[in-house]
Amino acid sequence: MDRCATTVAEIDPTAPGIMIAGHFGFAAMVKAREHNTPLWLLMLAAVWLDIVFVPLFLAGIETIRPVSNRGGYGAVIIYADYSHSLVGMLALSCLLAAICLPFWGRRSAIVIGSVAASHWMLDLLVHRADMPLLPADALQPPRLGFGLWRFPVVSAALESGLILAGAWVYWRAARDACAKDSRSTTLAAVAAVSIVVSDALTLSLDITS
Repeated sequence: MDRCATTVAEIDPTAPGIMIAGHFGFAAMVKAREHNTPLWLLMLAAVWLDIVFVPLFLAGIETIRPVSNRGGYGAVIIYADYSHSLVGMLALSCLLAAICLPFWGRRSAIVIGSVAASHWMLDLLVHRADMPLLPADALQPPRLGFGLWRFPVVSAALESGLILAGAWVYWRAARDACAKDSRSTTLAAVAAVSIVVSDALTLSLDITS
């Protein structure tokens, strides 16, 4: 179909950025409460749907279409009809939780699955109406998306807020844990600053790409 005609071969390397940093900020917030779940695993879970999207995109199964020739932050329609469908998200989140269960236990597996599912909820806020309910847009019910990407300042502010809130909540939890164990809080501060810097860099690349 025409709406899905744009494949990897047609995408300019400078195509507009998509929401990544905000997902990492949310993962940092979760880490503040879930001390037994590794931060790197939460970060991976936060972008799990995008990780699955990449090979599907490279294979031409899922596609991206710019909304204009000017490009810009979030100026795309993403036809991720498998990885970002509601049912696909539930299946992929359960799959990741099942993979993690033998290694990190039931609680962490549930948390990981929930963080993976949160990706879809956050994307729902910013995506234009391009998120299907069923894989392959079966039965073609209305696609979902509140479209905050149409207002780049608002969507960038949302991502920035998630980054700062995530780093702040993570730092406070790590600081309190270090103080309880009579350990230096320097490492906690370095980790929080690293979260802000890396996520801010990712967001800036999204906005300026």
